[in-house]
Amino acid sequence: MAASGFGKRSAPDQAPRTRDDFAHLPVREAAIASHIDRLPDGAAVDIKTLAKEIPAYGQQAVQTALNNLSDAGHLRRIRETGGEGRTQWVTRSYFSRTARDDAWWEAFLGEGGDASAPASAPAPARSVAYEALVRLGRTEPRLSLSAAECSALEGLAYEWLRRGIAPDDLVRTLVAGLPGVVHHPGAFTRTRLTEKMPPEAPSASEPPPSPRRVMECTGCGVPGQPEALPGGLCRGCRGDGPGLEPTGPADVDVRAYVSELRALARTSR
Repeated sequence: MAASGFGKRSAPDQAPRTRDDFAHLPVREAAIASHIDRLPDGAAVDIKTLAKEIPAYGQQAVQTALNNLSDAGHLRRIRETGGEGRTQWVTRSYFSRTARDDAWWEAFLGEGGDASAPASAPAPARSVAYEALVRLGRTEPRLSLSAAECSALEGLAYEWLRRGIAPDDLVRTLVAGLPGVVHHPGAFTRTRLTEKMPPEAPSASEPPPSPRRVMECTGCGVPGQPEALPGGLCRGCRGDGPGLEPTGPADVDVRAYVSELRALARTSR
């Protein structure tokens, strides 16, 4: 895992996972994308870590593959404030199983991460809830559910997810401490979903402020405006010319800090 607050972040509104998610990519990029996709949020996805975890590729190959994944719309490096009122800037690698174009990433950047899927797309929460119910039978055969039972119980499973329970935790809770024989898996699962329903999360008096975000080049990490980073890459990393000069928030903060020190020195004299 990366240091707290850094590392991988999953982009919102992704399609359900399938075996062909990265079939459009070259073999190397598909392998690395599949590996990143299965890592939990907060996992380290820097070049050195990925090269250690995927021994088939060295650091240079991993860097090239990450640039290609960025250009294909699966990856963006974004510098943002830590949230919850904190002003610390952290760099996170947002990964999307579903390829996104530059316009989607720019909307995600400008709206505090609230980039919506098209209205015609299936509701992601419904799909995740259904998939969690399907996984019950694969994890514990005594709770194998039919397609009709998964559809009937999907609403209850979604309510668990809405209350902050991760799909993996939902599955673990439902399969824990089963009796020796489960005669009616659908009825048994409904009872557990109902009786073990977690409480509603307490509502905050004020919503937390949206984090400030700045996009970074996936290749060199230099911050810049989205229009200067097509495919998440600066001109230098794309091979189109010189790269960007650093213009990110860290530079602004340093200049302000130096100005304050100079003013303080004048006052002291």
